[in-house]
Amino acid sequence: MLIRLLYISRSVGPQTSTVTGSILKTSLTNNRINQITGVLCQGVGFFIQVLEGERNNVNELFLKIANDRRHKNVELISFEEVTLRKYPKWLMAHIDLSEMDPMVALKHPEFDPYSASGKFLNQQLEDWILSGSPINPA
Repeated sequence: MLIRLLYISRSVGPQTSTVTGSILKTSLTNNRINQITGVLCQGVGFFIQVLEGERNNVNELFLKIANDRRHKNVELISFEEVTLRKYPKWLMAHIDLSEMDPMVALKHPEFDPYSASGKFLNQQLEDWILSGSPINPA
């Protein structure tokens, strides 16, 4: 059974390129093995991530993320069964929202993913992907 999961979390400590690079490197290795695809969006102090794959594999990964010391306030926003992946070629794409999206960076500094609905966050994710250039380190 194929599923898509969306979660948000706050970063513990500063979001440096070293921390993000470590997360992406681990994701690429493990996601290739477990056939998981998705997108990691990094904002100022928070992450929004979509994971796709077999239910068991995605559940195991989500539990690891929830217990990862680099994340806090991990919240599951949406979980759905799907027939097709949205991101079949991305083992883990990366979008840096702080540089790319004026809603997050400048125009709406009050943007808080914790107060947004799952539907809104899914739509925002699609908009960010269309308006930016996700980095697929794979």
